[in-house]
Amino acid sequence: MNQADRRHEKRAGDRAGYRAGGSRAGAVALLLAGAMALTACGAGSGSDGTPDLSSGSRKGQSSTGGGQPAPDAVAPETGRSAAPEGDAESGASAAPEVKAPDYLSTFALDVDTASYGYARRTLGDGRLPAAEDVRPEEFVNSFRQGYERPEGNGFSVNVDGARIGSGEGGDGGTGASDWSLLRVGLATKTAPPASERPPAALTFVVDISGSMSETGRLDLVRKSLTILADELRDDDSLSLVTFSNEAETRLPMTRVKGNRNRIKDVVAEMEPAQSTNVEAGITRGYEESVEGHREGATNRVVLLSDALANTGDTEAEGILKKIDSARREYGITLFGVGVGSDYGDAFMEQLTNKGDGNTTYVGDETQARKVFVDQLPAHLEIRARDAKAQVAFDRKNVQQFRLIGYENRKVADEDFRNDGVDGGEVGPGHTVTALYAVRLREGASGTVAKATVRWLDPKTRKAEEETGTVTTGAVDTTLWGGENDRLQVAAVAAYFADRLRGGDLPGAPGLGELASRASGLAESTEDSAVEKLATAIGQADRLQRGAGVDDEPEPSEGEIG
Repeated sequence: MNQADRRHEKRAGDRAGYRAGGSRAGAVALLLAGAMALTACGAGSGSDGTPDLSSGSRKGQSSTGGGQPAPDAVAPETGRSAAPEGDAESGASAAPEVKAPDYLSTFALDVDTASYGYARRTLGDGRLPAAEDVRPEEFVNSFRQGYERPEGNGFSVNVDGARIGSGEGGDGGTGASDWSLLRVGLATKTAPPASERPPAALTFVVDISGSMSETGRLDLVRKSLTILADELRDDDSLSLVTFSNEAETRLPMTRVKGNRNRIKDVVAEMEPAQSTNVEAGITRGYEESVEGHREGATNRVVLLSDALANTGDTEAEGILKKIDSARREYGITLFGVGVGSDYGDAFMEQLTNKGDGNTTYVGDETQARKVFVDQLPAHLEIRARDAKAQVAFDRKNVQQFRLIGYENRKVADEDFRNDGVDGGEVGPGHTVTALYAVRLREGASGTVAKATVRWLDPKTRKAEEETGTVTTGAVDTTLWGGENDRLQVAAVAAYFADRLRGGDLPGAPGLGELASRASGLAESTEDSAVEKLATAIGQADRLQRGAGVDDEPEPSEGEIG
């Protein structure tokens, strides 16, 4: 089985379903009556990895986090009958014990945007992205949300929502009017001026394999690093490792002051070589980062690659084990920058998720400037380590809920406050958005959900928490045509991703309507990123209808904050 097949199989197995609530007594009664209904899209327990606290491996979703829907909360038209167990003739009844429905949703925070950037590149090239490479949370997190920022170094928690209603043109989905969209928004304090951040010690690990010879790969990496050499401060440090079939240190850790031209010369000398041994590159990169480690500085490895590993260990888990002690002991984080029209998106995401970092995608020089001038220098510092979110839904008011995306970022509910279980790393000025499709009970009134974010202070490792609550009154407004443009942008991005991967979100408009809504929102927000979203949706619509694409590819936006 090749890497793409494994990614597809894993994603298919990780798909989350709807959750529903109801009473245990009602469930048992239905079982005895022989007509227990189960929703056709209920979530199973699943597992994202083997528990290994010493290496920070994330525990998977446990049985308490599976959230099988209770029978009395399932609409007959969406359920299916299950025959009761036991011997009817003997009068024996062996009805299984029915667990109380789970009203918790727990996941590690994620600030990645690469999935959206790569999807836009793929669409611009006239192809639909593979469903397994589409992660809705990265589409949503690519856009500004306008959240209030905290005064201190923690998080602000913003929770709101709106009624979905039916889409125009009869494409709003079955029962859409019964559903609401809930937005949980987390934000850190805006990044300080570049002069106030701690110094950085950056080790760049650059893929110079043969596949990087394609236009838009190694040539773009050279431009990116040349740009960055002028943006870093005099007291920052930089080292450079390249890899093809083997890894080589081109530049040991060197202070930027007085060495900018030397750095640029070393960058200019990089040329494509042979195969892609990501294992060798990352291992050497972490060795260099440890060798050049600076106390009080932000120590980070930056991987620039098309992530098409074909030599050495080609599995993310195996590679990360080799650098685990350096990662944990020295606090070195991994930032991935993807390039190329054929890109190992899932592989790069696995490396950075478990390497305490994040990933983005660079499509051309404009986007390279955005990442290496506007974002990377400002967001080098880590504000929160192992950050997780847990949303507790009020079972009195909520009948069903569904987290949109985050399938491979799930954390077992009982591990929310287990600080040995891996979470996500978040820097200054970042925002994280989680969207839920929520079905309220008839006559619901009061609390809908309480959202809590927990993280470790990067310096003291002390755990901190912040919470936010949303009530039914806050989700009574209509989503489309309302005043909250940013919530609508998030909805369009999520529905777009869901359409690309063949999903079935309630109330999801067709691509044509989504493109129209995105165009309108681009005008009202005066946001070029939303305009590019409208273009991408239009391209996808034409490709799905078989009309083709005649637009030139544009750079992915990858907005932060």
